[in-house]
Amino acid sequence: MMKIGLLAVAITLCGCVNTQQPIANNGQPNTSALPPALTAPPLPAKPLTLEQIMAEPDWIARSPERYYWAPDSQAVLYQRKQHGSILRDRYVHRLDAINPQQLPLSQWGSVAQPGKSHQGATAWLYQGNLFFQDKGEVQQLTFGNEPIDDFRWLKDGRLAYWHNQQVWLIEPNRPQPKLLAQLIFSAAPQVPQATNYLAKQQQLLSSYLAKKQHQARQQFELKQLRQQQDPAISDAQFYLGETERLVELSLSPTGRYLLLALTDKDASRRAEHDIMPNYVTQSGYVDALPVRTRVAEAQIAAHRFVVLDTNTGQQQDVSYEGLSGFDEDVLISEKQQNYLAQGRTYHSEAKLRTIRLIQDWGWQQSAMVWQQDADVVAVMLEAADNKDRWIATVNLSEGTFNTEHRLHDDAWVNYTHNEFGWLGQQLYYLSEQSGYSNLYLQALGQSEHALVAGKQVVSNLTVSADQQYIYYQSNPNHPGQYEVFRVATKTGEVEQLTDLKGNLDYQLSPDEQTLLLFASSSTRPPELYTQVLGAAPQRLTNTISTEFSAYPWQAPTIVAVPSSHQQEPVYARVYLPQNYDATKQYPAVIFNHGAGYLQNAHFGWSGYFREYMFHNLLSQQGYVVMDMDYRGSKGYGRDWRTAIYRHMGHPEIDDLADGIDWMVANAAVDRARVGTYGGSYGGFMTFMALFTQPELFQAGAALRPVTDWAHYNHNYTSNILNTPIDDHIAYQRSSPIYHADGLNKPLLIMTGVLDDNVLFQDSVRLVQRLIELEKPMFETAIYPVEPHGFRQPSSWLDEYRRIFRLFEAEVK
Repeated sequence: MMKIGLLAVAITLCGCVNTQQPIANNGQPNTSALPPALTAPPLPAKPLTLEQIMAEPDWIARSPERYYWAPDSQAVLYQRKQHGSILRDRYVHRLDAINPQQLPLSQWGSVAQPGKSHQGATAWLYQGNLFFQDKGEVQQLTFGNEPIDDFRWLKDGRLAYWHNQQVWLIEPNRPQPKLLAQLIFSAAPQVPQATNYLAKQQQLLSSYLAKKQHQARQQFELKQLRQQQDPAISDAQFYLGETERLVELSLSPTGRYLLLALTDKDASRRAEHDIMPNYVTQSGYVDALPVRTRVAEAQIAAHRFVVLDTNTGQQQDVSYEGLSGFDEDVLISEKQQNYLAQGRTYHSEAKLRTIRLIQDWGWQQSAMVWQQDADVVAVMLEAADNKDRWIATVNLSEGTFNTEHRLHDDAWVNYTHNEFGWLGQQLYYLSEQSGYSNLYLQALGQSEHALVAGKQVVSNLTVSADQQYIYYQSNPNHPGQYEVFRVATKTGEVEQLTDLKGNLDYQLSPDEQTLLLFASSSTRPPELYTQVLGAAPQRLTNTISTEFSAYPWQAPTIVAVPSSHQQEPVYARVYLPQNYDATKQYPAVIFNHGAGYLQNAHFGWSGYFREYMFHNLLSQQGYVVMDMDYRGSKGYGRDWRTAIYRHMGHPEIDDLADGIDWMVANAAVDRARVGTYGGSYGGFMTFMALFTQPELFQAGAALRPVTDWAHYNHNYTSNILNTPIDDHIAYQRSSPIYHADGLNKPLLIMTGVLDDNVLFQDSVRLVQRLIELEKPMFETAIYPVEPHGFRQPSSWLDEYRRIFRLFEAEVK
């Protein structure tokens, strides 16, 4: 049963409030599928202009970046962008001070950085070297020119670090490193001996050569014995062959075992032709820039795992056979359907799948985690077909995996929400097996039990030092509201620690008494706040400009749009026109957010801040604007995420149709005057809407859009559509280029030439397709110096001028 904490405080937000006032909420959310009470937005004294909202965003705010606690929990450190510059300044803000202190460059290396702690001491990497602090001054432990890859504390208080395929041990108070292990990617040296007929003949015919051969063998054997027995020789060398390279290594807490993940050294996702042209160069010539490969051609290599014993010098391969389902044909249904479409019959067979360390897109941890004080390791693995995630322990002496938990999804296992670790001798982990990212505990070899369950998305786990609590953020009160909670690991009692009704991120102080919050509302960019547990939050930073704070921005209303395709509603932001009158009829625009798996209908500051201001401008010009979290969006659980499996651009457009129905019924929108736009995935959706359901919108603008999923990357696309070789059907019905003959409304296509995410070639190929289809109702705009996320204010301004003109001409 949930126990709500003591922080249900009534709080307000103003852009210029005193630095000790708490953050504001944005009003209670509307959680009902019934339409909320829509009211006209505030009337500004001066209407917005495109020149203002598309200007360099420093005029809005220069929010804190890379923030973290000082080891003593008495100060917060962060960076801020310099006004009008790409450079950053660093600040330290003591909790007992009103204003922060800017750190001069000379002190950047003398303050603690985010690191790893052990018995009150903290170590971290700065500029590639290892630093240490234990209640005194900061000490630099290494002074190399080549950056350290990673480090860890050992249980005895020593530090281990590794780089250049060498592992070193160092004692903080006696910084003289000792080589623990050296990884050598070549064949192991062999006992000198004659190997062919002529060499053997020479040994028989020459006593001199035979003597030299005998001496070489004696030297080799002595060297081997010394490495095994002489304590003065510390460099345990491990020969790993010539065909592989290191992906990751992890050292046990005693320093005895190394667990390695290796892969084919020649494996590469980039081919010679994976390039894009840069036409605007300083030299005046065209440069060919390397880019990622396409999903249609990507070759994904498996990882091989090896255990090294630094005590004995032994190495042990780890077999995949302990993973349940390691050889299952999980794509049998999809392959049968594709084979049938080609007039062939598919014959299934069991064979080893391509398995590797999981590549979570959001976490900071390793996929190999040891118990705190024991040489017991858990590894999180994934199949390259995206259908399985395993948590497995490793038998270090026998070289076998033991499956502790298998998460299978017939669509795809999420590439986020995979945090896991040890709680004593138990595992804790996030899993979507219930349909939502929930938190589980599991003793080895036993069944798991949910510690935090229900219709909520749990993330950002922090285990208390005494392991009595796990802190996390989640959205149980409303999909668009995220708060900080903690759960007692023994009783399962949950406490809600914040009540900000917006959006936030958090860090727990080292003394576990205070939260550092990076919090925002829908009308205010994020600021840093501190909140002593059980008290109200206090604002630490004040980085929003006076000009932005003073403007009466419209806060979008969060509505729950009833769906005609599933039980759950579709949440959306709605902006109303100035002087809104329900007896009139208005034009409307639907914005489609990018990424697919992204949430924008929340109560916090949007990453689409330019679009937020543009929607305010559109409302001032008489438009109703809707911004939907269509199916596939983040924050609503597994089934919402996977609803688009093998059919991208169809469930989402059905949701847009429901959005139009809602606006017609509840926001006085004229069905015959609706336009749509979006970038990246949102641009793809604009295509699919105009190509497959052309009756919905009168015009559309597609920014940096995907036109053919076979040309997009492997990591993202193979989750949703498998690969073109295995599932051509999914690619054909999900790629706009196959549906372009449905276009009969005005379309604007805009793309950056230097886009290394959605390649410029995507738009070029679709334009040629539209030309060949003799479609006269499209226009294009190219931006020669822009990547996927535009950077130049002039490009943003040009882009949104064109979008605005399109809607004024074809929708209004």
